[in-house]
Amino acid sequence: MFILNEISLWLEISFCGSMGAFTKLGLAGAVAVVGVGILCNLPVNPFVKRPEKATLDYLAQTKLRTFGSDLKEIMASQLWQKNGAVIMAVRRPGCLLCREEAQELSSLKPQLDDHGVPLYAVVHEDLGVAEFQPFFKGEIFLDKERRFYGPVERTMLFSGLLRLSVIKKILDTRKKGVDGNMKGEGRILGGVFVIGSGDQGILYEHREQEFGDYANTTEVLNAALKIETSKIDSKL
Repeated sequence: MFILNEISLWLEISFCGSMGAFTKLGLAGAVAVVGVGILCNLPVNPFVKRPEKATLDYLAQTKLRTFGSDLKEIMASQLWQKNGAVIMAVRRPGCLLCREEAQELSSLKPQLDDHGVPLYAVVHEDLGVAEFQPFFKGEIFLDKERRFYGPVERTMLFSGLLRLSVIKKILDTRKKGVDGNMKGEGRILGGVFVIGSGDQGILYEHREQEFGDYANTTEVLNAALKIETSKIDSKL
């Protein structure tokens, strides 16, 4: 009941301003708002494109740039060529939901290290990376071409904030003490990839269906343990 009250308050403040707003809209306007709300909460959001699976060749051709004082450009294939990799495509570094997912993936780091599999993240903008880094226990790269967000780039706009599952996720994450901000481009949906070494291929691919649609860490770890790792140092 407490959660429902918070959701009602969130909707009132964020989208209506006050309960009187529906009165001002009139009956037709209120029906339209309710109709949009129902559409936005369907299991498959009609306002979001369906994902298209990436191929290994497509991702391998991605040019990535490092952060820090020693900037350099590498090809994405270097990340997984020797020991495979778990790669998070971050929707927005300032997003509290992205930060919580980063923490969940980072909790796998000990098991990944034992198997010799590195953990990486890619972002599509520089903004907020320094603030995001404490939530993620791996190196972060810039994917300026946004290839890890394709081949079909998918976005979620206002409809995402009308989904009750998203609202509940935001409230739950705030209660855990994870904070965030509204800075940056947050419409582009991200995902998580587990890529095998060499030509082993993409062993796991998760595409966000909505804000806060985290990859299943058990599935991520199970896929990572299938990677054929080498004894060569995985550092670039």
